[in-house]
Amino acid sequence: MKVLVIWRLLTVGGVNAGWRNRSIYFKKHGIDTEFLYTTDHGGLHIMQGVAPVYLTKDDKEIIKIIKKNKYDAIIVVDTGAAYKWIRKAKFKGPVIVEARTPELLKLKPHLEKFKDIKPVSIIVPSHFQKRLVSILTDDIPIKVIYNGLDTSFFKPLKNEEIDFNDIPAMPDNKKIIGWIGRVDKRKNWPMLVEIAKKIKSERDDIEIWLIGGAQSVQREDFAAVWEEENLTDIIKWFPVIPYQQMPHVYAKIRQSGGCTLATTKTESFGNTFIESMGCGVPVVASNMMPITELVIQGETGLLFRGHNVQDAVQQLYTILDDPLLQSKMSLSSIEHVQKTFSIQTVADSYIGFLKDLLSNNETTNGEVFPHD
Repeated sequence: MKVLVIWRLLTVGGVNAGWRNRSIYFKKHGIDTEFLYTTDHGGLHIMQGVAPVYLTKDDKEIIKIIKKNKYDAIIVVDTGAAYKWIRKAKFKGPVIVEARTPELLKLKPHLEKFKDIKPVSIIVPSHFQKRLVSILTDDIPIKVIYNGLDTSFFKPLKNEEIDFNDIPAMPDNKKIIGWIGRVDKRKNWPMLVEIAKKIKSERDDIEIWLIGGAQSVQREDFAAVWEEENLTDIIKWFPVIPYQQMPHVYAKIRQSGGCTLATTKTESFGNTFIESMGCGVPVVASNMMPITELVIQGETGLLFRGHNVQDAVQQLYTILDDPLLQSKMSLSSIEHVQKTFSIQTVADSYIGFLKDLLSNNETTNGEVFPHD
Protein backbone atom coordinates (compact mmCIF):
# COMPACT_ATOMS: atom_id res chain seq x y z
CA MET A 1 0.00 0.00 0.00
CA LYS A 2 1.22 3.49 -0.83
CA VAL A 3 -0.33 6.68 0.57
CA LEU A 4 0.34 10.38 0.07
CA VAL A 5 -0.09 12.88 2.91
CA ILE A 6 -0.65 16.46 1.76
CA TRP A 7 -0.18 19.35 4.18
CA ARG A 8 0.78 22.91 3.42
CA LEU A 9 3.08 23.42 6.41
CA LEU A 10 6.33 21.54 7.05
CA THR A 11 6.82 22.41 10.71
CA VAL A 12 8.39 20.80 13.78
CA GLY A 13 4.94 20.76 15.40
CA GLY A 14 2.64 17.99 16.52
CA VAL A 15 1.09 17.20 13.14
CA ASN A 16 4.40 16.33 11.52
CA ALA A 17 5.81 14.73 14.65
CA GLY A 18 2.75 12.50 14.75
CA TRP A 19 3.03 11.61 11.08
CA ARG A 20 6.75 10.93 11.43
CA ASN A 21 6.03 8.32 14.09
CA ARG A 22 3.13 6.93 12.12
CA SER A 23 5.03 6.55 8.85
CA ILE A 24 7.88 4.66 10.52
CA TYR A 25 5.38 2.19 11.96
CA PHE A 26 3.40 2.00 8.71
CA LYS A 27 6.57 0.99 6.85
CA LYS A 28 6.97 -2.05 9.10
CA HIS A 29 3.46 -3.12 8.11
CA GLY A 30 3.78 -2.74 4.36
CA ILE A 31 2.48 0.80 3.98
CA ASP A 32 4.75 3.34 2.27
CA THR A 33 4.02 6.96 3.17
CA GLU A 34 5.08 9.97 1.10
CA PHE A 35 4.61 13.63 2.05
CA LEU A 36 3.79 16.71 0.00
CA TYR A 37 4.22 20.16 1.54
CA THR A 38 4.01 23.62 0.02
CA THR A 39 5.97 25.60 2.63
CA ASP A 40 8.93 24.67 4.82
CA HIS A 41 8.87 26.14 8.32
CA GLY A 42 11.98 24.36 9.56
CA GLY A 43 10.55 20.86 9.83
CA LEU A 44 12.40 19.13 7.00
CA HIS A 45 15.02 17.62 9.30
CA ILE A 46 12.49 15.58 11.29
CA MET A 47 11.43 13.74 8.11
CA GLN A 48 14.93 13.03 6.82
CA GLY A 49 15.54 9.31 6.48
CA VAL A 50 11.90 8.60 7.35
CA ALA A 51 9.96 9.03 4.11
CA PRO A 52 10.12 10.79 0.72
CA VAL A 53 9.19 14.47 0.97
CA TYR A 54 8.02 16.71 -1.90
CA LEU A 55 8.22 20.45 -1.26
CA THR A 56 6.60 22.60 -3.94
CA LYS A 57 3.88 25.17 -4.58
CA ASP A 58 3.79 24.54 -8.32
CA ASP A 59 0.36 23.22 -9.35
CA LYS A 60 1.65 21.39 -12.42
CA GLU A 61 4.42 19.69 -10.48
CA ILE A 62 2.00 18.63 -7.73
CA ILE A 63 -0.46 17.16 -10.25
CA LYS A 64 2.42 15.32 -11.90
CA ILE A 65 3.51 13.84 -8.56
CA ILE A 66 -0.01 12.55 -7.86
CA LYS A 67 -0.34 11.03 -11.34
CA LYS A 68 3.12 9.47 -11.48
CA ASN A 69 3.20 7.74 -8.11
CA LYS A 70 -0.10 5.86 -8.35
CA TYR A 71 -1.10 6.20 -4.71
CA ASP A 72 -3.66 3.88 -3.16
CA ALA A 73 -5.05 6.66 -0.98
CA ILE A 74 -4.47 10.36 -0.35
CA ILE A 75 -4.73 11.98 3.07
CA VAL A 76 -5.30 15.75 3.10
CA VAL A 77 -4.42 17.66 6.27
CA ASP A 78 -6.05 21.11 6.51
CA THR A 79 -5.17 22.07 2.93
CA GLY A 80 -8.19 23.29 0.98
CA ALA A 81 -6.15 23.73 -2.23
CA ALA A 82 -5.38 19.99 -2.35
CA TYR A 83 -8.80 19.03 -3.70
CA LYS A 84 -8.17 20.99 -6.88
CA TRP A 85 -4.87 19.14 -7.41
CA ILE A 86 -6.50 15.77 -6.77
CA ARG A 87 -9.32 16.49 -9.20
CA LYS A 88 -6.98 17.69 -11.95
CA ALA A 89 -4.78 14.62 -11.47
CA LYS A 90 -7.93 12.49 -12.00
CA PHE A 91 -7.14 10.47 -8.89
CA LYS A 92 -9.72 7.70 -8.44
CA GLY A 93 -8.72 6.26 -5.06
CA PRO A 94 -10.16 7.18 -1.66
CA VAL A 95 -9.44 10.63 -0.22
CA ILE A 96 -9.27 10.98 3.56
CA VAL A 97 -9.35 14.32 5.34
CA GLU A 98 -7.43 14.99 8.56
CA ALA A 99 -8.83 18.01 10.43
CA ARG A 100 -6.14 19.25 12.80
CA THR A 101 -6.67 23.01 13.18
CA PRO A 102 -8.35 23.57 16.58
CA GLU A 103 -9.85 26.96 15.69
CA LEU A 104 -13.22 26.95 13.93
CA LEU A 105 -12.62 29.98 11.70
CA LYS A 106 -9.25 28.71 10.50
CA LEU A 107 -10.54 25.18 9.99
CA LYS A 108 -13.64 26.18 8.02
CA PRO A 109 -11.91 27.04 4.68
CA HIS A 110 -10.41 23.55 4.54
CA LEU A 111 -13.71 21.73 5.06
CA GLU A 112 -16.35 23.81 3.29
CA LYS A 113 -15.44 23.13 -0.37
CA PHE A 114 -14.07 19.82 -1.65
CA LYS A 115 -14.19 20.83 -5.36
CA ASP A 116 -16.10 17.72 -6.55
CA ILE A 117 -13.93 15.39 -4.45
CA LYS A 118 -15.92 13.23 -2.04
CA PRO A 119 -13.82 12.36 1.05
CA VAL A 120 -14.65 8.98 2.52
CA SER A 121 -13.88 9.99 6.09
CA ILE A 122 -12.53 12.72 8.33
CA ILE A 123 -9.85 11.70 10.84
CA VAL A 124 -9.43 13.78 14.00
CA PRO A 125 -6.87 13.34 16.83
CA SER A 126 -9.25 13.86 19.79
CA HIS A 127 -12.89 13.76 20.82
CA PHE A 128 -12.69 17.52 21.33
CA GLN A 129 -11.70 17.94 17.69
CA LYS A 130 -14.55 15.65 16.63
CA ARG A 131 -17.02 18.00 18.30
CA LEU A 132 -15.47 20.94 16.49
CA VAL A 133 -15.53 19.27 13.06
CA SER A 134 -19.11 18.08 13.53
CA ILE A 135 -20.17 21.73 13.54
CA LEU A 136 -18.82 22.14 10.00
CA THR A 137 -19.94 18.90 8.38
CA ASP A 138 -22.67 16.35 8.94
CA ASP A 139 -22.46 14.06 5.91
CA ILE A 140 -18.93 12.64 6.23
CA PRO A 141 -18.05 10.01 8.90
CA ILE A 142 -15.68 11.35 11.58
CA LYS A 143 -13.21 8.96 13.23
CA VAL A 144 -11.01 9.67 16.28
CA ILE A 145 -7.46 8.29 16.09
CA TYR A 146 -4.99 9.67 18.64
CA ASN A 147 -1.47 10.66 17.68
CA GLY A 148 0.99 7.92 18.54
CA LEU A 149 4.40 8.18 20.18
CA ASP A 150 7.48 6.11 19.41
CA THR A 151 8.12 4.99 22.98
CA SER A 152 11.43 3.42 21.98
CA PHE A 153 12.62 6.98 21.20
CA PHE A 154 10.66 9.17 23.63
CA LYS A 155 11.46 7.27 26.78
CA PRO A 156 13.08 7.95 30.17
CA LEU A 157 16.85 8.00 29.68
CA LYS A 158 19.32 6.66 32.20
CA ASN A 159 21.84 9.15 33.55
CA GLU A 160 24.67 7.71 31.44
CA GLU A 161 22.53 8.03 28.28
CA ILE A 162 21.83 11.76 28.65
CA ASP A 163 23.80 14.12 26.43
CA PHE A 164 24.91 16.69 29.00
CA ASN A 165 27.35 18.33 26.56
CA ASP A 166 24.64 19.68 24.28
CA ILE A 167 22.31 22.59 25.04
CA PRO A 168 20.35 23.26 27.15
CA ALA A 169 22.92 23.08 29.94
CA MET A 170 21.75 21.87 33.33
CA PRO A 171 21.70 24.69 35.89
CA ASP A 172 23.10 24.15 39.38
CA ASN A 173 20.54 23.44 42.11
CA LYS A 174 17.50 24.55 40.12
CA LYS A 175 14.27 22.86 39.15
CA ILE A 176 13.47 23.15 35.43
CA ILE A 177 10.10 23.98 33.90
CA GLY A 178 9.94 23.19 30.19
CA TRP A 179 7.69 25.20 27.84
CA ILE A 180 7.77 23.70 24.35
CA GLY A 181 6.22 25.05 21.17
CA ARG A 182 5.71 27.97 18.85
CA VAL A 183 5.81 31.50 20.21
CA ASP A 184 2.37 32.62 19.06
CA LYS A 185 -1.08 33.68 20.26
CA ARG A 186 -2.50 30.17 20.47
CA LYS A 187 0.38 28.82 22.58
CA ASN A 188 -0.16 31.92 24.75
CA TRP A 189 3.36 33.10 25.53
CA PRO A 190 2.06 36.21 27.39
CA MET A 191 0.79 33.90 30.14
CA LEU A 192 4.22 32.27 30.33
CA VAL A 193 5.69 35.75 30.85
CA GLU A 194 3.28 36.47 33.72
CA ILE A 195 4.04 33.11 35.34
CA ALA A 196 7.78 33.76 35.06
CA LYS A 197 7.40 37.22 36.61
CA LYS A 198 5.52 35.81 39.59
CA ILE A 199 7.99 32.96 40.14
CA LYS A 200 10.96 35.33 39.88
CA SER A 201 9.42 37.62 42.51
CA GLU A 202 9.05 34.72 44.94
CA ARG A 203 12.07 32.43 44.53
CA ASP A 204 15.37 31.83 42.76
CA ASP A 205 15.54 28.03 42.53
CA ILE A 206 13.57 27.63 39.29
CA GLU A 207 14.63 27.98 35.65
CA ILE A 208 12.24 27.94 32.69
CA TRP A 209 13.34 26.50 29.34
CA LEU A 210 11.48 27.85 26.34
CA ILE A 211 12.09 25.37 23.52
CA GLY A 212 11.13 26.50 20.00
CA GLY A 213 9.94 29.64 18.28
CA ALA A 214 12.72 30.21 15.75
CA GLN A 215 10.27 30.82 12.92
CA SER A 216 7.25 31.91 14.93
CA VAL A 217 5.36 34.99 13.78
CA GLN A 218 5.55 36.61 17.23
CA ARG A 219 9.14 35.75 18.07
CA GLU A 220 10.24 39.40 17.93
CA ASP A 221 7.31 40.49 20.10
CA PHE A 222 8.25 37.88 22.67
CA ALA A 223 11.95 38.77 22.51
CA ALA A 224 11.16 42.43 23.22
CA VAL A 225 8.99 41.63 26.25
CA TRP A 226 11.45 38.98 27.48
CA GLU A 227 14.19 41.62 27.66
CA GLU A 228 12.03 44.56 28.80
CA GLU A 229 10.66 42.57 31.74
CA ASN A 230 14.19 41.42 32.73
CA LEU A 231 13.30 37.75 32.39
CA THR A 232 16.38 36.56 30.52
CA ASP A 233 17.77 35.12 33.75
CA ILE A 234 14.74 32.96 34.57
CA ILE A 235 13.57 32.13 31.02
CA LYS A 236 16.32 30.53 28.96
CA TRP A 237 15.25 30.56 25.30
CA PHE A 238 16.39 27.87 22.86
CA PRO A 239 14.67 28.70 19.53
CA VAL A 240 16.08 25.66 17.74
CA ILE A 241 16.54 22.25 19.33
CA PRO A 242 16.76 19.35 16.85
CA TYR A 243 13.87 16.93 17.20
CA GLN A 244 16.31 14.08 17.80
CA GLN A 245 17.63 15.90 20.90
CA MET A 246 14.26 16.30 22.62
CA PRO A 247 14.43 13.08 24.69
CA HIS A 248 17.63 14.49 26.22
CA VAL A 249 15.90 17.80 26.99
CA TYR A 250 13.05 16.00 28.73
CA ALA A 251 15.57 13.80 30.60
CA LYS A 252 17.30 16.88 32.02
CA ILE A 253 13.96 18.35 33.12
CA ARG A 254 13.04 15.07 34.80
CA GLN A 255 16.40 14.75 36.52
CA SER A 256 16.09 18.26 37.95
CA GLY A 257 12.80 17.32 39.59
CA GLY A 258 10.91 19.53 37.18
CA CYS A 259 7.91 19.36 34.88
CA THR A 260 6.60 20.82 31.65
CA LEU A 261 4.13 23.70 31.42
CA ALA A 262 1.58 24.47 28.72
CA THR A 263 -0.29 27.78 28.61
CA THR A 264 -2.00 27.02 25.30
CA LYS A 265 -5.47 28.41 24.65
CA THR A 266 -6.60 25.54 22.44
CA GLU A 267 -5.25 22.33 20.90
CA SER A 268 -6.57 19.60 18.65
CA PHE A 269 -4.30 17.12 20.42
CA GLY A 270 -0.93 18.17 21.86
CA ASN A 271 2.07 16.02 20.98
CA THR A 272 4.35 17.71 23.49
CA PHE A 273 2.13 16.43 26.31
CA ILE A 274 2.61 12.78 25.38
CA GLU A 275 6.30 13.33 24.55
CA SER A 276 6.84 14.84 27.99
CA MET A 277 4.94 12.12 29.83
CA GLY A 278 6.54 9.39 27.71
CA CYS A 279 9.94 10.61 28.95
CA GLY A 280 8.73 10.62 32.55
CA VAL A 281 8.06 14.35 32.90
CA PRO A 282 4.75 15.40 34.54
CA VAL A 283 2.66 18.09 32.82
CA VAL A 284 1.02 21.25 34.18
CA ALA A 285 -1.65 22.68 31.87
CA SER A 286 -5.14 24.16 31.70
CA ASN A 287 -8.11 22.03 32.73
CA MET A 288 -9.75 21.90 29.29
CA MET A 289 -10.35 19.51 26.41
CA PRO A 290 -8.46 17.87 24.80
CA ILE A 291 -5.78 18.19 27.48
CA THR A 292 -8.09 16.28 29.82
CA GLU A 293 -8.02 13.43 27.27
CA LEU A 294 -4.22 13.24 27.55
CA VAL A 295 -3.22 14.23 31.09
CA ILE A 296 -4.69 12.40 34.08
CA GLN A 297 -5.27 14.98 36.81
CA GLY A 298 -3.29 14.18 39.94
CA GLU A 299 -1.58 11.17 38.36
CA THR A 300 0.44 12.31 35.33
CA GLY A 301 0.24 16.03 36.01
CA LEU A 302 -1.83 18.86 37.46
CA LEU A 303 -4.41 21.02 35.71
CA PHE A 304 -5.09 24.66 36.58
CA ARG A 305 -8.29 26.69 36.23
CA GLY A 306 -8.76 28.39 32.87
CA HIS A 307 -5.74 30.61 32.35
CA ASN A 308 -5.34 31.66 35.95
CA VAL A 309 -1.70 32.60 36.57
CA GLN A 310 -1.92 32.24 40.36
CA ASP A 311 -3.41 28.75 40.11
CA ALA A 312 -0.89 27.70 37.44
CA VAL A 313 2.01 28.78 39.65
CA GLN A 314 0.53 26.92 42.61
CA GLN A 315 0.26 23.69 40.59
CA LEU A 316 3.87 24.09 39.45
CA TYR A 317 5.05 24.56 43.04
CA THR A 318 3.06 21.50 44.16
CA ILE A 319 5.12 19.30 41.84
CA LEU A 320 8.47 21.07 42.13
CA ASP A 321 8.40 21.17 45.94
CA ASP A 322 7.44 17.52 46.44
CA PRO A 323 10.13 15.17 45.05
CA LEU A 324 8.11 12.07 46.00
CA LEU A 325 5.04 13.34 44.14
CA GLN A 326 7.16 14.32 41.12
CA SER A 327 8.75 10.86 41.06
CA LYS A 328 5.38 9.12 41.43
CA MET A 329 3.85 11.21 38.62
CA SER A 330 6.90 10.51 36.48
CA LEU A 331 6.40 6.75 36.70
CA SER A 332 2.62 7.07 36.16
CA SER A 333 3.22 9.23 33.09
CA ILE A 334 5.50 6.65 31.47
CA GLU A 335 3.00 3.86 32.10
CA HIS A 336 0.05 5.96 30.85
CA VAL A 337 1.73 6.84 27.55
CA GLN A 338 2.96 3.31 26.88
CA LYS A 339 -0.54 1.96 27.48
CA THR A 340 -2.61 4.60 25.67
CA PHE A 341 -0.46 6.49 23.16
CA SER A 342 2.29 4.12 22.04
CA ILE A 343 2.59 4.05 18.26
CA GLN A 344 1.86 0.31 18.30
CA THR A 345 -1.52 0.90 19.95
CA VAL A 346 -2.56 3.95 17.97
CA ALA A 347 -1.18 3.22 14.50
CA ASP A 348 -2.77 -0.23 14.41
CA SER A 349 -6.15 1.53 14.42
CA TYR A 350 -5.11 3.64 11.43
CA ILE A 351 -3.70 0.63 9.56
CA GLY A 352 -6.89 -1.31 10.10
CA PHE A 353 -8.92 1.66 8.92
CA LEU A 354 -6.86 2.03 5.73
CA LYS A 355 -6.96 -1.66 4.88
CA ASP A 356 -10.72 -1.84 5.39
CA LEU A 357 -11.16 1.30 3.34
CA LEU A 358 -9.15 0.05 0.39
CA SER A 359 -10.82 -3.35 0.54
CA ASN A 360 -14.26 -1.71 0.44
CA ASN A 361 -13.17 0.65 -2.33
CA GLU A 362 -12.05 -2.27 -4.52
CA THR A 363 -15.32 -4.08 -3.97
CA THR A 364 -17.33 -0.96 -4.78
CA ASN A 365 -15.41 0.05 -7.88
CA GLY A 366 -14.44 -3.37 -9.16
CA GLU A 367 -10.86 -2.09 -9.45
CA VAL A 368 -7.58 -3.61 -8.41
CA PHE A 369 -5.20 -1.09 -6.90
CA PRO A 370 -1.65 -1.01 -8.28
CA HIS A 371 0.10 -1.99 -5.07
CA ASP A 372 -2.13 -4.88 -4.01
